[in-house]
Amino acid sequence: MIVVTGATGQLGRHVVRQLLEKVPATEIAVAVRNPGKAEGYAAQGITVLEADYTKPATFETALANADKVLLISSSEVGQRAAQHRAVVEAAKKAGVKHLVYTGILHSETSTMVLAREHQETEALIRESGLPYTFLRNGWYTENYTDHVAGALAQGAVYGAAGQGRIDAASRADFAAAAVAVLTTAGHENRSYELAGAPGFTLAEYAAEVARASGKPVVYTNLPVDGFAAALIQAGLPEGFAKILADCDAGIERGELADTSGDLARLVGRPSTPWQETVAAALRAPA
Repeated sequence: MIVVTGATGQLGRHVVRQLLEKVPATEIAVAVRNPGKAEGYAAQGITVLEADYTKPATFETALANADKVLLISSSEVGQRAAQHRAVVEAAKKAGVKHLVYTGILHSETSTMVLAREHQETEALIRESGLPYTFLRNGWYTENYTDHVAGALAQGAVYGAAGQGRIDAASRADFAAAAVAVLTTAGHENRSYELAGAPGFTLAEYAAEVARASGKPVVYTNLPVDGFAAALIQAGLPEGFAKILADCDAGIERGELADTSGDLARLVGRPSTPWQETVAAALRAPA
């Protein structure tokens, strides 16, 4: 049995959809906080298991029959390490044969604040003795294209990344890598640096949005503190705004660029061109 955590999230839905192309639904289970949001999975014959990070015992029940577990990192920044511990300890107790974790690109060397909880989780998994695979995901192209309407309305993309390159890929690409690891052999105790190619700078991204939309859009580079202040003014919580601004500083240092080719090798094809993801976002209903 393959158990996927976070299966109702944006990455998780791609993973489950692609898993169904490789294995029978009866071999897939989803561990979710709210089973009501997973009724569509149940209708497809997928086992739906309730698992709440605040109730570690629920993970012991959910993973009791698991052979492989995909731990999609929690979206609750600042609480991730503790939440992930519940999954790791339950997986160890269940004797899971392979634990796959989605972290962040170059987690071992990254100096971004966002990387710290991923570093802690990887250490916890290693210490558990479980066979593991670390999928160190780069940025999703959708991190930007999900906000394309705002860029068009303002005529600008704001950031603090300078000319730093972002070797992003689509969520579907990263999901394909996870599915490959879950359904093929030889990935135990390995780490993959996953990134798209070729990447882009935020100035190049803004220029492509302008070209594809026919509307004026430029990149406006701000100091890190200024970008954080702009995000706060836009309504983001102060702590999260500072983390995002810190990520842009990391981009300028080159921490979200990678030329290893691990993603393309795992999925057996080039990553989705980021321009295609831009075009898809522009076609999407407002």
